[in-house]
This record gives sequence, structure tokens and C-alpha cells, in this order.
Amino acid sequence: MEPTDSSNTPGAGASAGQTSSTTSTSTSAQPNAVGATQPQAQAAQAQPATAATPAVPPPTVPPPQQEVDKIVLHYLNQKGYKQAELALKREANLMTLDELQSAAAQSGTIRENAEMSDPDAYDVAYSSLKRWVENSLDLYKPELMAILFPLFVHSYLNLVSRGLKDQAKKFMESYRSDHLEMHSPDIARFSTISDPQHVKENDLAQIYKTNKYHLRLSPVSFELLIAFLQDNKFILLLRIVNQHLEIQVGSANVPRTGEAEDVVGISGHGPNQLTAFNQQSVTLGQMPPDTGFREQVEQTMKEEEAIMNANGDVSMTGSLLEEYKKVKSEAGVDSPSRDDVPLPPFKGSDIQAEIEALRDVRKRVALGPSSLPSICSYTFHNAHDSINCVAVSEDATMMAAGFSESYVRLWSLKGEKLKGFRSNFNPAQIHDSSDLDRVREKNGTDSRKLIGHAGPVFGASFSPDNKYLITCSEDMTARLWSTNTLTNVVCYKGHNYPLWDVDFGPQGFYFATASHDRTARLWSCDHIYPLRIFAGHLSDVDGQQAVKFHPNSKYLVTGSSDKTARLWDIQRGTCVRVFTGHTGAVHAIAMSPDGRMMASAGEDRSIQLWDLGSGKRMKKMTGHQGVIYSLDFSKDGSLLVSGSADCTVRAWDVKKDTGADGSGRILQDGREGSGMNGPASAAVASPTVQQNTQAALEKLNKKALHAGGMPMESDDLLASFPTKRTPVYKVQFTKRNLCLAVGAFSPN
Repeated sequence: MEPTDSSNTPGAGASAGQTSSTTSTSTSAQPNAVGATQPQAQAAQAQPATAATPAVPPPTVPPPQQEVDKIVLHYLNQKGYKQAELALKREANLMTLDELQSAAAQSGTIRENAEMSDPDAYDVAYSSLKRWVENSLDLYKPELMAILFPLFVHSYLNLVSRGLKDQAKKFMESYRSDHLEMHSPDIARFSTISDPQHVKENDLAQIYKTNKYHLRLSPVSFELLIAFLQDNKFILLLRIVNQHLEIQVGSANVPRTGEAEDVVGISGHGPNQLTAFNQQSVTLGQMPPDTGFREQVEQTMKEEEAIMNANGDVSMTGSLLEEYKKVKSEAGVDSPSRDDVPLPPFKGSDIQAEIEALRDVRKRVALGPSSLPSICSYTFHNAHDSINCVAVSEDATMMAAGFSESYVRLWSLKGEKLKGFRSNFNPAQIHDSSDLDRVREKNGTDSRKLIGHAGPVFGASFSPDNKYLITCSEDMTARLWSTNTLTNVVCYKGHNYPLWDVDFGPQGFYFATASHDRTARLWSCDHIYPLRIFAGHLSDVDGQQAVKFHPNSKYLVTGSSDKTARLWDIQRGTCVRVFTGHTGAVHAIAMSPDGRMMASAGEDRSIQLWDLGSGKRMKKMTGHQGVIYSLDFSKDGSLLVSGSADCTVRAWDVKKDTGADGSGRILQDGREGSGMNGPASAAVASPTVQQNTQAALEKLNKKALHAGGMPMESDDLLASFPTKRTPVYKVQFTKRNLCLAVGAFSPN
């Protein structure tokens, strides 16, 4: 049977053609009935003819979402559902500009009302800001700390005004201790305010309510502060900043004189209230001599005098004894008690050292403006990039230097060889000094390397008797070395960060360390743990002379990168004086021999002289063109010498009264002030002319500093002693008033 050809079958062809015709007709007859587009119709026409199938209508497309949102919004509006309508507009981004502004204002008001209704909102916001400031970079922390006090005051007053007595009392007790040093009088008066009526009647509260509190912040600090408050949505603190603070954005590190110094605080109210804090009682007199020790010294002098008279020698011992009685005066009204600073019993060597010191006093050179000191300079070569610190013994017989290679090198300045011990001796056989001499090396060396630290050595100090050397390092330890045996005796551990400086006390039994952990610590040679921790600085206690003992051993002075210096009571471990005024880190501290004055210097290239009794600045001395590394008073306290990165040693007249404004002269063109050899003009100016000249000099100095020029040389400058290319790291007076200067030659 042959296969049937369906193409020739009439029924099959008709059926197929009919189906195709029906599909085509229905598609072309109503092309837009269900929203089909022209390309869809063409695609349907292009499909081949198939078996008969029912016609399928194309899918319907829903209306756009925006149209639906409008329909729903219209419905909500008709029904009066305003909140739902606003929420949908915000969700669908259909709000107009006016509606957005209104919603933002309403949201801020709601948030502020929520904070106002929360009694702990001020505490939470202030504590968060306080932690943020304390953890900020040391570069910005000192100026950011200044904003905490006005925020503290207005937060407390707002709590009292709202009748939240318990929260206000808790707030005051929690944070008042942070501001006692700078604002103790105001804190004492604010503590008595406990009722809303008190806020209206208290004159101090009204001063803060009706006047702007002025502050100066650098642009970076200001931006960081505002960003922190905005990011954390501390609306209450932002409101205080906007209403009660006047922040001047500019360079916070530029030295300020004249009116610019009054930029902090409320005008006329006393921007810096350190006076009350610095009125704490201090005893700055000399430590009274031990009665037994004094009797032994006098008896030894009498015996030496008797022996010399018997031998027929011409001696000055008798007059020396009389002078000793004059020098060693009895305890004064402001002298500390010997019980305040416990010391070990004196030794026979202490008696001889006292007699030798008295002989040095008799041979001491008197210094003054007409009698400048002689300077002996020591220069290190090939060490400018590795030497970190230098120390010279009090009798000028030994010198030590700390290096970045983690070792200390010791030199003898007397020309004698330094002799260590042989490596094969038995310590058990050492009974006296003669046994010790037998085990020493036969041939010594001019210098000896002391190895023990595990990091760069940043500080060194000799004991007054020259028997010990204390050093400190980046390895967080201090080490005690014997200059007799040239060995490490003790390793002291206690700090958790690198140590920058160390200083032996006047009696030689105590020493102090300064560290990156923002603290200074007191140690005694017979204990491996610290006796006191002095905490309060906002930044590193650093510098080559960052820590210094008071001559009577009862106090300790520290300088810090937070631009302040502090006087600490060793017995109580508390701060009794705060010295503010520097515009840079304080790296150098010096105490006058009588214990009444203190000098500080550092990055701002100025030297400030302070009265320790009142805590006030006596005067400001300028002239250096680089960072000041070291300071020291002459033994009679009449002169001050300084060493600087500008490769000069400068001598300053301490007793010259030029006021605390630091006014001076410009010597670059020779037209202002007085030169090194005398006054530029013999004419005496009237007070009005002097006042106008001083104001002009202040403006010139301010312009010069802003432009990066050289500072003025104040009238206190007696002489400048330049080196070739040697920054001076250390200056020190000997007991006979010879000035020693030490530096490292810099080829660049």
C-alpha cells in the first residue's frame, strides 16, 4: 500500500488552512485589545501553521508602582490617615522639599525631646565625649580637653534648671575632679547650686548663661569634634556648643601675645583659674642638715686643722670651718622635715664629699652680666644620628652617652683609664677594696661600653657621689650601673611603655623616671618596684630633661608634650603646681639652686621662668631659633644657660626684670632694642612711647612667627656662643661655675 500524501488531501489541507486563517485573523483584528504591541503581533504572524489549538490570550501587564502608590496615598488622604500617608511618602520617596524640611525639623525635635526626657542623657553624652577626647591623638588632645569644662558646666546647670537634683549631684560628683586644677573656684561655687531658683540668682551661673565661652581650636580638631557629636547624635551637647561657645578656628600652636592670650574662657572672668590651685602650701626651703652628720663634718675639719698646724703647714681649714657654719644654716620656716624624705644613714665617704664640696664653693667664680661664664664644649663625631642622651657627673670627671644601638658608653674626663674586672675571678674571694683592685684589668681603656639594655637608651643620670649611673631605655626598664665595677647592678621594671628620661635625686638614694605612659615614677635604689606614680599629664613625659628633682628632694618637676610642666609632692604623690603657657612640648626643666625658681623650655623655642611659690610666670625669654634641649642655672642662681638645636649656647640674665610678657628686641637689622655691646640709643623714652614700642614689637614678633621668621631676642639675653654645626644636647654648670656643653657634630 502506498503512503497517503496529506498535502493532496482536500480535507487535511482545508483544515490546516482554516486553522491558520483563524489564528491570523483573530490576531490582526484586535491588535491592541489586550495591550499587545506591534512586534508581538508580527511574531505571532510569523509562527508556522500547526495542528488546531485553542487561542490563548496574551498576559495582562499591571500598572506602574508609582500609579499604585498615588492611588493608595489618595485613599489614605481621603480617610484622614495622616501618619500612614507620611510614612508611605517617606518610604516611596514622594515627599516634596518643604515636607522633607518639616519632617527633619520634627525628627530633631522629637529626638531632642526624647533626650530631654531621659535624665541620664547628659551623663551618657558627656562621658562618651570625655572618653573620646582621652583616647584622641596626643597632637589634638590638649586643645580638645579645653572644651570639656564649658560642656560640663552647662550640662550641670541644665540638669539643675530642670529640677533633676539627684542626676545633677551625681553628674557633679562624677566629673568635678577632672576640672579642679584649672577651675577649682568655679567648681566650688557651682557645687552649691542645687535648685532652679539658685541658677537664676547665682551671679556666676548667670555669667556662664549670658556670655560666650571662648575657645581656640585648630581646624582639624574642630572638624573632629563636630563630626563626633553629629555622628553620635548628641543633640544636647551640640546645642550647648551652638548657644554658649564661641570657637575660634585657627592654628592652636602659634605663640600668642597680648590680646590673643585671652582667647580662652569668658572675657573678664579670668580665663585661667590656676591661681587657686597653685596656692597649695609648699615647703621650698633647703633640707636641714642632719645633726649627727653636721657634727661629724665639723669634727673632721678640726682634726685636719690640728694635724696641719702640728706639721707647720699653712692651712685654710680653720676659715673653712667658719664658712661651713655660715653655709649650713638651720631649718627655716618653709624648710621640709627630714622625715618627709627618709634617707639611709650617712657614711664616712659622705663626710669627705661634704668637705670637698665646701672647697669648691670657696673657689667658685662669681657670674653676672659683666662676668659671663667660660664654656668647655665636648663634641661627638660620627654619632649625630645614633646618640640619644648625654650625662656628665657632678664633679665633671665622667661622661656617659646612650645610643640607639642599645648600649651606654662611659668616658673618663680625668685622663685616667677605665678598668673593669678579669673574667676568671671568684666573687667569693672579694672581701675589701684591695681584693677588688687585684682582680681588675691591668690595662684599662679611655671608654667602656655598658651592655644590658634591649632597646635604644634615651636617658642617663649620675648619682651625686659619682658611684652609680642610672639609665633608661625603650625596653621599658631602668638599669643601675656601678662606675667602680663597670657592671649592671639592678634592673628596675614597672613602666609599660618606653622610658624617655631619668634623674637622680640630690641625696643620691632616690631617682625618678619619665615615660611614654604619661606618668613619672619615683624609685629608690634598694627597691625594684616604684614607690610613687605621678599621673596627670595628658601626653608623654618626654625630653632629655623632662624630669628634675627639687634641691630639697621633697618635690619633683616634670615636663610633657601636653605643653605643661607640673610640680609633684613626693611624699603625697599629688600635683601641687601646674605651669601653663608654652605653645609646644616642654623638653627641658631646670631648678634654681635655692629652690625658688624653675625654668622650662622646649619646642616653642622660648624659655619661661616660674616662681614655684606662687606658680606664676616671672618672665619669658626668647632668642633661640631651634628646639631647646637643655637648661641649667649657675650655682649662685644668677645666670641661666641653654643649649639648642640652632647650634648655640646662650646665657640669660635671670635677675633682670623685663616683665612676664617676654618683650624684646629685633637684632636682625640693628634698628630695634639694644645690641650685644650696649644700647642702640641712649635716649630714655617716655612711658607712652615705651608702651607703643612694646605693642609694635609684639605685632612684629607675631607676624614673624606666623611667617616662619626668626623670633625676637629678649633683653635678658646676655650672650650667644655659636658652634660650627653642632646642636647642643646638654649644658651643665660645675660646682665652680664652669659651663660644660655637649653636642654631636652634624655634617648636614
